[in-house]
Amino acid sequence: MAQIQFSRGIDEDVVPDVSLTRARDGSNGKAIFYFQNPKALSGSSTESITGMYLVDEEGELVTREVNAKFINGQPDALEATYVIKSAAEWDRFMRFMQRYGEDHGLEFNKA
Repeated sequence: MAQIQFSRGIDEDVVPDVSLTRARDGSNGKAIFYFQNPKALSGSSTESITGMYLVDEEGELVTREVNAKFINGQPDALEATYVIKSAAEWDRFMRFMQRYGEDHGLEFNKA
């Protein structure tokens, strides 16, 4: 089962909005994940956010580019960016997203 975690071993329950961009030649790309009111921001768990971990049966994809959004001093959302540096990394990322989408009801819509 594919999961997203902000602290190792603690699955995030909120399903994100995901935006993908990719170079025309397929050499690189970027995925931006936006989590509105994620579990990771509730209570004392905000101190343990160490990155975003995309975990499935093939292993783990990791990014440290995670930013919290605050409204009136209260945590509201998390935005994480996963940078893809090669066609092979793109294929691996898309396999994760296929599994995650099937497990969590996400659909892929081309722009």
